[in-house]
Amino acid sequence: MLKKFSFVHTLFVVGTLLLAFTTLANSSTPDDDQRFLALRDAAYKEDVVHTNELARQLANYPPTSYVEYYQLRAHLPSAGMTEIQNFLHLYADSAIAERLRTDWLLMLGRQSNWPLFDTQYAQLVVNDDVQLKCYALLSHLKQGRQVATEARTLLTSSKVYGEGCYALFTGLLQSGQFTRTDIWNQIRWSAEANSTTVAAVLLNLANLDASALNLPTGKSNDKQAAWLEKKLAKAPGNTPDSHQMTVVLLGRLAKIDPDKAVALLTKFNSKLSDNERTLAWSAIALPASQKLLPEAGNYWKKAADAPLSPESYQWRVRTSLRVTDWPAVKAGILAMPATLQSEPAWMYWLGRAHIADNKPDMALPYFQAIAHLPNFYGQLALEECGLRITIPPSTQIAPAEVSAVESNPGLQRALQFYRLNLRAEGTREWNWQLRGMTERQMLAAAELARQNDLLDRMVSTSDRTKSSFDFNQRFPTPHINIMTETTTPLGLDMAWVYGLIRQESRFIQNARSSVGASGLMQVMPGTARYVIKKMKVDITAGQTNEIQTNIYLGTNYLNIILANLNGSQVLASAGYNAGPNRAKAWRANLSKPVEGAIFTETIPYTETRDYVKNVLSNATYYSALFLHTPQSLKARLGSISPNEPDIPLGN
Repeated sequence: MLKKFSFVHTLFVVGTLLLAFTTLANSSTPDDDQRFLALRDAAYKEDVVHTNELARQLANYPPTSYVEYYQLRAHLPSAGMTEIQNFLHLYADSAIAERLRTDWLLMLGRQSNWPLFDTQYAQLVVNDDVQLKCYALLSHLKQGRQVATEARTLLTSSKVYGEGCYALFTGLLQSGQFTRTDIWNQIRWSAEANSTTVAAVLLNLANLDASALNLPTGKSNDKQAAWLEKKLAKAPGNTPDSHQMTVVLLGRLAKIDPDKAVALLTKFNSKLSDNERTLAWSAIALPASQKLLPEAGNYWKKAADAPLSPESYQWRVRTSLRVTDWPAVKAGILAMPATLQSEPAWMYWLGRAHIADNKPDMALPYFQAIAHLPNFYGQLALEECGLRITIPPSTQIAPAEVSAVESNPGLQRALQFYRLNLRAEGTREWNWQLRGMTERQMLAAAELARQNDLLDRMVSTSDRTKSSFDFNQRFPTPHINIMTETTTPLGLDMAWVYGLIRQESRFIQNARSSVGASGLMQVMPGTARYVIKKMKVDITAGQTNEIQTNIYLGTNYLNIILANLNGSQVLASAGYNAGPNRAKAWRANLSKPVEGAIFTETIPYTETRDYVKNVLSNATYYSALFLHTPQSLKARLGSISPNEPDIPLGN
């Protein structure tokens, strides 16, 4: 809470402690805080007049660097180089200087000012902006360098291109570094990822007709399928480009109705070249796999050695994994690009394929390479090495160490931003200060976050350590009395509920998703109404975000789903995220019982697949914390069988 000062006392504080950031922060008034928020909004709207007036009123408002940044950002396109460089020099090695340099680089890229762009780009500390990476490759391209290989990787992995990446694509076309095959690969993979807007822009940039991608909006799937069938009626045409567009449209149709896509491909199969035919089958195989169709494996065989996107490489393996075709799993992983092969998931499943082939000596190195990772596949690999999941000894951090990091001006800026609910700015400042910290300092920073009720920062900061640990920070148990009182009567595994909350909200009480889910357990309004009606409790809509009410609603809904899905935490976690009917449908598509890890890896929705992995991994650690005994993630995952009887959810 902000302290209240008399006017005289405020002047004394400001005059005496001008250089002490934390005191300055406490001396700011609510009016100044509101002006600062208004300054930020005006800057992003490029309202120069309003920004300058607000900045004048905030001359002594900490942090000064942000006031000056917003004032500069409002007129950045017309700012002189000296003004920008003076700011970068004055606030060198700060998060806000990095932010301004990023803004400036984006502007320089749009202006094609490559000499200055290259100079500034080399000074970036955290280079994670895809647009800047595209501009950097375009700058190299303009210098006559070969960048096609790097560009293929970057553009294929980016679902959203943006201005810089479109400019790079155009430059690659004009220079001849991108062939016709490259053009169509990018178009096909964008359409495959449902980025049809990107695919249409790429078609236009390549002087190709994009109208075939303009599916009628607001129409049913049947009508969209009929529209695509009409477009494909005269396929594949007489030109290589028309053949490639046929492949793209078949992939679009397969997302709606794979059988119709297969029927059409069979119809004009002989008119396609061998290469075009394999591309068409791969375009159909991906959505068929994501729909968990039993025919998908056969479609992948027909796709042969077609060039695949990263998503297709992985779904080809998942399709084989779901039917436990271990030779195909092994072959599919070994065919992946090296970057994919090195991911923990595929290292684990390649090891499992070697086990299935009775070659444990070949499997063990893969498991050992990832068994140290504190995540889903690290835990599974640890068990394959004959060990169980335990909690490492905690590193004790002294109060003096917490006080030392508390004096960090950047962390104080972050805390101020969090108090103003500026989470993006707060997280940027917080993470910037973690660079170069020792692991003990990071654990101290995590404790500082806990003391300021920023449990999400505590978890994320503590998660960074590799050799010094405090799993009570990584897996906190706030509101333990409420959790115990709520879960015990239901017979719910509290470790699992905590694991779910950690994934849902990171313990941010006022967390709200883009679709309206709110609170610790991210309860949807419709879900709240359903539970209130079913449990016959007197709870109003305005109470759903209160801690005790939110936990009550979330745990009771979770318990209903769990009972409906035969007590499987895997299925219930998937159902909590994507809806219980989807979880039941994914189970019903199984041809035989599979282990829970296989079911999890083959969940069609990326968000739900990652969600279930994280929830079950979290729950295993929480259980180890609660019970003080080694735990098994594999046992928690269990096995999933098709056609198990369901308990109706009711109305």
